[in-house]
Amino acid sequence: MPDHEPEPHQHGAHGRVPTRSERWDAFKQSPFLPAIVLVFILAAAAGLFAGSYTFSMAKPTPHHIPTAVVDARDKGDSARGKAFLDGMEKALNASLEVHRYDNREAARLDVEEQKVFAILDVARGGDKVTLDVSGASGASVAQVLAETAPKVGEKVGVPVAVQDIKPLQEGDPRGLAIFYISLAAVIIGFVGAIQLSVHARGLNPAERIGFTALYALLGAFVISAVVDWWLGAVDLPFVESWLILALTMFASGMVFTMFNTLFGRWAMIPTWGLMVLLGNPSSGGAVSWPLLPSVLGHIGRWLPPGASVNAQHTAVYFGGHQHAFPFLVLGGWALLSSAVFWVWRHRHPGGRASAPAHAVAPAG
Repeated sequence: MPDHEPEPHQHGAHGRVPTRSERWDAFKQSPFLPAIVLVFILAAAAGLFAGSYTFSMAKPTPHHIPTAVVDARDKGDSARGKAFLDGMEKALNASLEVHRYDNREAARLDVEEQKVFAILDVARGGDKVTLDVSGASGASVAQVLAETAPKVGEKVGVPVAVQDIKPLQEGDPRGLAIFYISLAAVIIGFVGAIQLSVHARGLNPAERIGFTALYALLGAFVISAVVDWWLGAVDLPFVESWLILALTMFASGMVFTMFNTLFGRWAMIPTWGLMVLLGNPSSGGAVSWPLLPSVLGHIGRWLPPGASVNAQHTAVYFGGHQHAFPFLVLGGWALLSSAVFWVWRHRHPGGRASAPAHAVAPAG
């Protein structure tokens, strides 16, 4: 016989079955809870990511396209122009937002100011209508107008001549390069901030802001150099484009840093939602704002991706007509994020403790 009887099966640290509360506390302290939460978050993010881009880009629909009309009410041919306009309104589901001008020069100036996307000239003797589209204002809008106008003209018996008065650059025939470089700045901006939190966790607040600005400046320079100097895809106004991308990257990095301060390890969720799920599809880069769902078209202008696309687009194609608004948006997000991080910097998971003062040894 064995010297000792086998001991009964022990439960818990002290030979008892753990209570439900104790098991739950142990589960909360384990890595399994955040892992399970992440599984569901990532599944939801995948669906939302696909859904947000599909919703905004899969079937662009005209919504209030600002269009200049050079009117001819005193030239005897307004009936032809009215018939054509009515036909366009019907074909585009009443989406033309008509701005009337007395001459083409005033209308062309507002194309440069990006107040209108096309010019309908019905003041040329009544024999035809001329539609001037601006591919640089929005390739998708120009395509919709250029495809619709001849069909409408054929129905109402008015010849239509279509011309692109502001074409896209040869290396960017679909007008997507600006969207891609802005997207790169946004994503690398917050990914860089994530990497600083992982690999340079000991940075103090001022150092973290400084290194965010440093990688933003260098990263934006490389993006501009690759797209312009190396690939030759877009002829950029280099310094202006570089600084727009740098401000975009810095704002994006500081947005993550702000959320990391407020929400800790879950900061990626609001950052991804704001910058990628909402910001990029509504930026107007892949699909122009007049073709986006109206809510997205308005929201996008106030978010960093949309502001970046707006500023970059004007710099590349409408030099001399730059607007302050997109810079105020980018600067506002950068300032707000930096201020929140600085005020609540004690909550940020990074940083390092100050070196303790050395004790003075007693004399003797």
